Amino acid sequence: MNETVWLRCPVCGNKTRLKVRHDTELINFPLYCPKCKQETLINVKKTNLSVIKANTHIQKENIEL
Repeated sequence: MNETVWLRCPVCGNKTRLKVRHDTELINFPLYCPKCKQETLINVKKTNLSVIKANTHIQKENIEL
C-alpha cells in the first residue's frame, strides 16, 4: 500500500496543495505555498524534501492588534 504525504512549505510549515507517495521523485520542482505566497525550488526523494533555492522576498502584512 502506497501511503501519501502532504508536502509542507519549507518557509512557513503549512500544507501545500501537493501530496507525494513513497516512490515519488521530484527534481528542481518549483513548490508554491498558497499561504505565504512564496515559491521554493525543491528536490523530493522517498518523501524527504530538500531545499535548493528559497525565494528571499518576504511579503509584509498589515496586522492590527
